[in-house]
Amino acid sequence: MTDSYYGRPIIKAPVWEPLDIAGYLFLGGLAGASSTLAAAAEITGRPRLARPSKLGAAIAVGASLVALIHDLGRPGRFFNMLRVLKPTSPMSVGSWLLAGYAPAAFAAAASDLTGFAPGFGTAATAIAALTGPAVASYTAVLIADTAVPAWHSAHRQLPFIFASSAASAASGLALVAAPLEESGPARRLAVVAATTEIATSRQMRARIGLPAETYTQGNAGALTKAAEALTIVGAAAALLGRRSRVASAVGGVALLAGSALTRFAIFEAGVASARDPKYTVIPQRERLQTRAAISEPS
Repeated sequence: MTDSYYGRPIIKAPVWEPLDIAGYLFLGGLAGASSTLAAAAEITGRPRLARPSKLGAAIAVGASLVALIHDLGRPGRFFNMLRVLKPTSPMSVGSWLLAGYAPAAFAAAASDLTGFAPGFGTAATAIAALTGPAVASYTAVLIADTAVPAWHSAHRQLPFIFASSAASAASGLALVAAPLEESGPARRLAVVAATTEIATSRQMRARIGLPAETYTQGNAGALTKAAEALTIVGAAAALLGRRSRVASAVGGVALLAGSALTRFAIFEAGVASARDPKYTVIPQRERLQTRAAISEPS
């Protein structure tokens, strides 16, 4: 460990509960991507793919709000964030996104299940689908907009990782719940999303320098390996299980688990990088040396 003032960490490590916040990151992604998949299924005439995706989105966003409010301590703190809209604040923008998305996701699922107000349900499905990608990825911007080295240094890649991981989870849920004859779009999405997630994650670790260690060591390293293995297995099962309901369901569960572990790995990497001063000190020194070398007259 690189020494710092009195041997203390330079920045404060996140004090969030892993189950609350990593769970919130995963569930929000699952919800947003599922809403977009549900709309695509509805447009292409696949009601038995659309319904579980809508229901999954509603349950996931409800659970994500519970996790967020549990971490905040009381519901009033969430509603306080809606008093003003600050475009420069990812937390403020994200709160307003959730406030607009969640009612639409709930309404879309309720209308589909009950058959009540189908026109209203169609409109709610469209609103949830349009805001879903932002809901799935804004949390990446939120955590990258901090001083935590493992998160901030990956600010260019994290939104793509979160979006593709969310799509993997949504396709996994659909593969578990939808019949084989309607799960073609989910199957194709699973392969594309899993490939993108793994490629982008590896690119991120290759480009961010020293903080990349935190993604490959300790708890985060174990979670990263497990997440990649499950995502690969899930994509392969989705691709090969076109005629097998069991293989399709197994692939779906693997994709869901891989997506969840990806969020927990990222969370643990951030905590580890904040606790060890070297991930703050050494990159700062390297940047200063680079600037000094550039500014020196030739």
